[in-house]
Amino acid sequence: MNVTSGMDQILAQLKATSDLAAGGSKPSATVSTVSQADFGQLLKSAVDQVNTVQQTASQLSREFVGGNQDVELHDVMISLQKANVSFQSMIQVRNRLVTAYQEIMNMQV
Repeated sequence: MNVTSGMDQILAQLKATSDLAAGGSKPSATVSTVSQADFGQLLKSAVDQVNTVQQTASQLSREFVGGNQDVELHDVMISLQKANVSFQSMIQVRNRLVTAYQEIMNMQV
């Protein structure tokens, strides 16, 4: 599973839960399929993939600075940008999760 599909599944599950809590209709078939997946496992998988991308970028950077002739600057820069984009995406997912949690906690019972 790649990071994007994992995050899309998490966001779809959050949206379905939010719609249901707001008095919306029952979740659609695609959302119910997503909710069958373990939420914690999806989140852990996404974080692990972001971590792997960052470690790879860090390793390439160390090799380039260390003088490894097989590592080129453009490979290092691309790897660092991929790590940055992955991390920024994870931050946005975290922000949405926190917002959803706060909305749920502010609901009156």
